[in-house]
Amino acid sequence: MTTPENLAGLITRLTLEQKVAQLGGIALPGLLAPGPTGVPTLEAGRVAEMCPHGVGHLSLAWFLGQDADSLRDALARVQQAVREASPFGIGGLVHFEGINGFLHAAGEQFPTAWAQAATWDPGLARQASSVTAAHMRDLGVQLLFAPVMDLSRDPRWGRVHETYGEDPELAARFSVAFVHGIQGEDGGSELLATGKHFLGFGASEGGRNMATTQLGRRTLVDEYAEPFRRAIAEAGLSVVMNSYNEIDGVPAAADHWLLTTLLRNELGFEGMTVSDYDSVPMLRTRYRTAATPGEAAKQAVTAGLDVELPHAVSYPNLVQEVAMGRLDEKVIDRAVARVLTVKARTGLIPGFGRPSPARSGRPDRAKAAAVRQAVAERSTVLLHNDGTLPLAEGRQRIVVTGPAADELRVHFGAYTSAAAAEMPTAVKAVRMGQVPGVDSATFSSTDIVTTPLPGLQPRFEEMVRALHPGAPTVWEAMRESGAAVEYVPLGSFTADGSRPLDASVVDAAAAGADVIVALVGERTGRVGGNTAGEGRSSVSPSLPGDQEELIDQLAATGKPVVTVVVSGRPLLLDRVVRASAAVLLAPLLGEAAGPAIASVLFGATNPSGKLPATFPRHLGQIPAYHGHRHGSGYDHPANETYAYVDLPDQSPLFVFGHGLSYTAFEVSSNVDAEVRDGLLRFPVTVTNTGDRDGETVVQLYARQEYASVVRPVRRLLDFRRLSLAAGESADFVLQAPLERLSYTLADGRRGCEAGEVTLMTGLSSDDIRCMARVLVPAVSDGVAR
Repeated sequence: MTTPENLAGLITRLTLEQKVAQLGGIALPGLLAPGPTGVPTLEAGRVAEMCPHGVGHLSLAWFLGQDADSLRDALARVQQAVREASPFGIGGLVHFEGINGFLHAAGEQFPTAWAQAATWDPGLARQASSVTAAHMRDLGVQLLFAPVMDLSRDPRWGRVHETYGEDPELAARFSVAFVHGIQGEDGGSELLATGKHFLGFGASEGGRNMATTQLGRRTLVDEYAEPFRRAIAEAGLSVVMNSYNEIDGVPAAADHWLLTTLLRNELGFEGMTVSDYDSVPMLRTRYRTAATPGEAAKQAVTAGLDVELPHAVSYPNLVQEVAMGRLDEKVIDRAVARVLTVKARTGLIPGFGRPSPARSGRPDRAKAAAVRQAVAERSTVLLHNDGTLPLAEGRQRIVVTGPAADELRVHFGAYTSAAAAEMPTAVKAVRMGQVPGVDSATFSSTDIVTTPLPGLQPRFEEMVRALHPGAPTVWEAMRESGAAVEYVPLGSFTADGSRPLDASVVDAAAAGADVIVALVGERTGRVGGNTAGEGRSSVSPSLPGDQEELIDQLAATGKPVVTVVVSGRPLLLDRVVRASAAVLLAPLLGEAAGPAIASVLFGATNPSGKLPATFPRHLGQIPAYHGHRHGSGYDHPANETYAYVDLPDQSPLFVFGHGLSYTAFEVSSNVDAEVRDGLLRFPVTVTNTGDRDGETVVQLYARQEYASVVRPVRRLLDFRRLSLAAGESADFVLQAPLERLSYTLADGRRGCEAGEVTLMTGLSSDDIRCMARVLVPAVSDGVAR
C-alpha cells in the first residue's frame, strides 16, 4: 500500500538530479531516426543516453505509430527503456489528448465537447469518455489531457468548441461526467483525467489566445473555478493543467494564489499539476517575468506547478537553483511526492500501489458508433423555424447548396484525428515547396498555424475521407434518403474571389426547387483555411467568405431557404436568420454529421438540442451570456441600466438554453416550490402538447433578490432531459442543494446569505413557464444554519 510515509522514504533515496528528472518530460519524436526506407525507426535505447537520471513524463506519443498495434508496441518498448534508465525501475507517465475521442487515427471520434454540451445530457459525455478510456488503457496510457473545463463567453476565441459552453453548472455537470467516464464512478481506474485550463483561459482579452484575463477574483472563484471545484469534490479529479493566460500581471504558470491558495487550499485539490506545453519557457520568452530558464523554473515550481511539459527545458535548472541556495530542496520534494503518488496509483513504481495493469480489452466500436449517433442527433439545435421544417420527403423538390454541403472536413474540430493529421502534412508540403506563396527556405515550422496555406484544403478533405470512409457528407446523406434532391455547388469559405457569386446562376439553381437547403459555416482546426481553432481568433465571428451574400441571393429567389450552420461557436447570424425560413445549428458533429443532419431535416429525428452558449445579435454585445450581474449585460429585472443607443433590440439573437422542436411542450406546476432537507425543490409537470413524439430539456434557474455583493440575474441550478410521446405528461422535481447558491461573501468567506430567492423553470433562459419565491437560510461553507 502506498502511503505518504513510504513515498517519503523513496524520495530520500533519490538524488537531487533524479528528483528533478521526475518533474520533466521527454518528447518521444526525439527517439525517432530516419530509417533505411525513409520510414522513421524508434531508437528506444537512446532513453538512457538522453535521460541519465530518469524520466518523469512521455510526451507527443501519438507520433510513434500509425495504428493501434504499432503504437502499443512502440510505447511498450519505450516504457521498458524508461524503467531500465530510471532509479528503482520507475516508469514514465504517458499522456494523450482526447476531449472528443482518442486523438489518433486508430481512435474513435465523437462530436465536439460543445456539441456534447448542446445535448444537455451528461450521461452521453460519460459514455463517450469511457470509450476513449478503453483506447488509452489498451495502449498503456496513464494520463488523458481532458476535459476542457474553461467557460467560454467570447465567441471571438477560437477554442470555444473544446468547451462545454458559458455556464458554470452546465460545464461542471459535463466535466464530472467526463471524469467519471475516464476514472470510473469509484475513481479506481489506472487512467486519470486532467482538468484544463486553470484558470480563466476562455476569458482572454479581446478573445485572443493566451492574452491577459481581466476578471476579478470573485468571478474567477465563484464562476470559472466551479467546474474544477465540482470535478475535484464529486469525481476525484487528480491532475490539473495550468492555462496560458496571465491574470492581473501574473502568468498562470507562476501564480501561487492560483495554483496553491485557490486550487489546493480552497478547492481541496491534492493531486499533481502539469504545465500546458511550453508555458514554463513562456515566463521568459512571452511574459518576461523571468530572465533565465532557472528563474522561470523556480517561479513555476514555487507557485505549485509540479511538472514541465512537453519536455524538460527549464526544470533541469532547478538543480542549480537549489545548489546556489536560491531554492529550498523541500519545494522539489513536494512536487516529486505528487508525481510519484500518481505513478504509484497508475502502477509505474514497482512495489508501490497497484502493479502495472493488464490490458482490459479493446474499445467497443459498436458502443462508440451508438454514442456518436446519439450525441449528433441530440445536439443539433433548431434555432428558427417558420414551419418549413421538417421537409416533406418525396413531395418536395429540394436544391442543396453551400460550401459545407458536400464537404466532410468542415464537421470536425481542432482536437480530432482529422485535424491532427493535417499538421505534419502541412509542414511536409511547405518544406517540399508545394504551397504557393510560401518560401520553404525561409519558412519556420513555428509559423505553420498563422501562415495561409492555399491549395491544401482538397488534400485535407481526401485525408478525412480516408480516415472515415463510410461517412457521407450532408448532400450525400440527403441523396441516400431517396428524396428528390439536387446539388448545386455555390458559395465559398474564402473571400479570394476565385468563384464569385452570380445572381443569374443562383436564380437558375433555384428555378426548379420547392425549397432550398443551404449548408454554410466555418472550418475549425490548426492549419490551413480555418477561421476557428487553437490560435485562430476572429475579430468578428461571422460566416467567412461570401456565405451571407449567398443566403441573401437565395432568399431573393422567393423560394424558402433552410440554412444549416456548421460551427463550434456562436456566430453573428442576424442577417442569415432574417433571410431564412429555418435555421439549424450543427455544432461540429464529426463523421456522424451527414446522417444526423439529414434525419433532422426530413423529420425522422425531432431536434432537441439546446444552446450551451448565447448567440449575440451584434458584435458590440460581446461578451453576451445569460448569467451576467445585475446592472450589466442584457437582462435587467429592475430595468436599471443603460442600453446601446444604436441597437434597437438589446436582447441576444438566441439565448442560452434555446432550442426549438417539431412538437410543443407545456411546463406547469401545481405544487409549491420549497426548501427541504438542504435542497431547493421545484415540482413540475411537463406535457407534450403537439402531435409528434419528442425530447426536450427542462431548466431550473435561480435569482437571489438581494445580497451584500452583486449577484447574477440568474444562475442555472438543475436541468432534466426527457422524452415524451405526443400527448404524454411527466411529473418530476427539479432540485439542487442549497450550496449551489454559494458565492464569495463580502468578508471573503464562501456561503450564501439568508433571503428571498426566485426560482424559475422553463425551456430556455428566457422561456420561463413557472416562477416561485422561496426563503432560504444562510449557508456557510455549504452548510445551512
